[in-house]
Amino acid sequence: MRGSRQDARRRRHFRVRKSVNGTAQRPRLAVFRSNRYIYAQVIDDESGRTLAAASSQEKALRDRTLTVETAAEVGKRIAERAKDVGVEAVVFDRGGFKFHGRVKAVAEAAREEGLTL
Repeated sequence: MRGSRQDARRRRHFRVRKSVNGTAQRPRLAVFRSNRYIYAQVIDDESGRTLAAASSQEKALRDRTLTVETAAEVGKRIAERAKDVGVEAVVFDRGGFKFHGRVKAVAEAAREEGLTL
């Protein structure tokens, strides 16, 4: 019997996470995309701490529909907040999603704001 789409995404994510690991010097930029919102976190896996977070559920973005432009705004916000806590470089964790569309928009916007991916 086949699994669900979420199961397939989780399997892909576990496969990616075997090689993608965030350190204090280069934390992990994890992206999660739902049908309605997009979330991004900068995570230090060694200490298990989230250093910065941004999402389309924030007050300023909540009333906008989830488009590539909204995802790019989340990418800009996560890059600014990461820089505020002293993070210049991250490893990108696409969370089992294709590097395409809204997930790609988050990464490109973070790059444009000066974050090294």
